[in-house]
Amino acid sequence: MKLLKCIFTIPFILVNVVLSVSAQTTEKPTNLNFDAELAKKLGADEYGMKNYVFVILKTGPKDADFKGKERDAIFGGHMANIQRLANDGKLAVAGPFGKNDKGFRGLFIFNVATIEEAQKLVETDPAFKAGILIADMTPWYGTAALMQVNETHKKIFAKSF
Repeated sequence: MKLLKCIFTIPFILVNVVLSVSAQTTEKPTNLNFDAELAKKLGADEYGMKNYVFVILKTGPKDADFKGKERDAIFGGHMANIQRLANDGKLAVAGPFGKNDKGFRGLFIFNVATIEEAQKLVETDPAFKAGILIADMTPWYGTAALMQVNETHKKIFAKSF
C-alpha cells in the first residue's frame, strides 16, 4: 500500500514543482489592447517603438543674406517641402521653437533609421540649400504612434501656413 501511495504521490509533486517553476519564469503579461495590424502599419517593434532621426534646425551662416520676397519665397518652399515629406510618410513631426539664445529654430523627426537618409531629405529643403538653416541630427528611438500625428493634424487645423 505504501508503494502504491508513493507511485501516485511522486508524479503529483513533480508536476506541481514544474508548474510552480514555469509560473515564475513566464514573461510579463501581454498587452490586451495590442493591435498587430496597426503595429505593423506603423513599423513598430515588439515594444511599440521604432527608430527615427531627431533633427534640431539651427540658424545657418547665410541667414542674414536673404530679405523680403526672396526670403519669403525660400520659406514658402521650406513649408511646401515639409508638407511633401509629411505626405510621403518621411516626416513624423515638425515645428518651430520659440525665441531662444541657442540659435535653435525648429525640429524635425524623420521617419528614417539613419543619419544618411535624413541628410538626403534635408538636402531637398530650400532653406537648407540657401544656408538659412543647418541641421544637427541624432538617431532617436521613440513610439511608433508618432506616425499617426500627420493624419490627426489634417483633421484639426483650420488655417494653413
